Amino acid sequence: MAHVKHQKWWGWGEEGVFFNYENKPAFAPFVEEAIGVSLRPRQRDTVEFATAQVPESRAPEDVLAHLREISGAENVSVEDELRVVHWAGKSVLELLQTLRNDFTRVPDVVVYPGSEDEVTRILETAVAEDLVVIPFGGGSSISRSLQAGQDESRCIVSVDMGRLDRVLEIDETSGLATIQAGVLGPDMEEQLNARGWTLGHFPDSFAHSTLGGWAATRSSGMQSDKYGDIADIVRGLRLVRPTATVVLRPLPSTSTGPSLREMVIGSEGRLGIITELTVQVHRLPQEHEVIAYMFPTWQQALTAVRQYTEAEIPLTFARVSDAHETAFSLATQKASTSVKGRLAARGQEALWAVMRRRGWDTDAMCLSYVCFEGTVKDVAERKKAVAKIAKAQGAVVLGSGPGALYDQKKFDTPHLRDFLLEQNTVGDVSETAAPWSQLTTVHKAAYDAAQRAYARLDKTGWIMSHMSHSYHSGACLYFTFAYVFDEENPYEEYHMIKSAIQQSFIDSGGTLSHHHGVGVEHQPWMEQDISPEGVRLMHGLFEVADPGGNFNPGKIVP
Repeated sequence: MAHVKHQKWWGWGEEGVFFNYENKPAFAPFVEEAIGVSLRPRQRDTVEFATAQVPESRAPEDVLAHLREISGAENVSVEDELRVVHWAGKSVLELLQTLRNDFTRVPDVVVYPGSEDEVTRILETAVAEDLVVIPFGGGSSISRSLQAGQDESRCIVSVDMGRLDRVLEIDETSGLATIQAGVLGPDMEEQLNARGWTLGHFPDSFAHSTLGGWAATRSSGMQSDKYGDIADIVRGLRLVRPTATVVLRPLPSTSTGPSLREMVIGSEGRLGIITELTVQVHRLPQEHEVIAYMFPTWQQALTAVRQYTEAEIPLTFARVSDAHETAFSLATQKASTSVKGRLAARGQEALWAVMRRRGWDTDAMCLSYVCFEGTVKDVAERKKAVAKIAKAQGAVVLGSGPGALYDQKKFDTPHLRDFLLEQNTVGDVSETAAPWSQLTTVHKAAYDAAQRAYARLDKTGWIMSHMSHSYHSGACLYFTFAYVFDEENPYEEYHMIKSAIQQSFIDSGGTLSHHHGVGVEHQPWMEQDISPEGVRLMHGLFEVADPGGNFNPGKIVP
């Protein structure tokens, strides 16, 4: 499908885009000290698909004939490369499986519907022929919500929504846009921006994920402090089922029983396929500025952000890196090649020296970014209010230079995972959310759990975190962990480390996931997170909605 964009089959993003450490002089020494790896230059520019050992398609000819009749022969494929592109998401575990040819159950056929009517007919066929249907957006999931069960014997159909990619209508009076579910983030923003609007939703996966995927996995974006999580943004939707289509109108609020909108958001394809959404959009702001601050300690930084929230300062986002992530961020700075850059580097070193003279422990300091949007007057007033609170907590205002650099590079981090895998190193993430009163407890518990897991495996491992997505009652904590994996048995040790961190969230008062969804990866903690009776209610919903188990079976709850 030349007109539908896909990520490369073997890694994150597009071919030819890589993480490069050789222009970052502090990075290799940092990694060697953190996890004991001596980095070598990247040798893998691509992976030839001829190296993939793909199981054959099991799609019966009569099923293929039905699908071709529905969407056209050119929009139905059993090609091995397309089937592999659609077989899994982009978690480290899935990337490892793909690179090692550890394919379990690959989709048998990929279909690209071009209309809601085609989606309806595909689902009708799925029920009539007892097929498994897995909706596919950009394929950026890291919770294994796209992988079919390895014992699934039925024909698996991946329904790629990429042809449904248009902004259909903007209600400029209400600030509502009706948009097809398969549109990728950049393509949607381009269409909205052309008319002076923005959705304001920018997850890490923005370039390679879709509006429908965000809704199906209950996504959050980097700017959710202002624009809301996807559950706040979606006002109405259309959910196609084999019997009929659920139509939820974009009303500002209703009191009509349990929220069907909330039921569909986060359902990961288990209730049907979302084809269209009506979302709250906003006028493009006059000003957009990111300011950096440096705090002496993690606790002082968290206190400052909580106080921004209590003071109800309208911010687009406020983010704090803990000491470990701050050290990592500083290690990824590029070498200065200009006079201005060299002067800035010398100024930074001078600033650190001043901090040390003031008694700062520069190994404990925490970098924070705050984004301001609005009119020139709004931005100026909010910057002043934030600076007053930040300085009261001991912060130094670093200004807009580091903030602008963060804004430019905010979608680049996932490329680091591919680079580390080539170095036989896992770099992965876990995220949670907790009340303000529990954040430091959750943070310490995750660190302790990770270090205990590393010790059990006799490994030198790394963990770091940042706080983001602030709410009146609490915030999200996003952890990154890294270690050298055992080539003989990478999966078992991965599960040990990841599970230790996830269990620490539950034990210390956090949720199992703030915005990555459930899929299969987070299933083991569902009863602890929402209670056994809550899981039973979910089972009942899925069994009634999908008695044949045809719609992405096994996700969220088994």
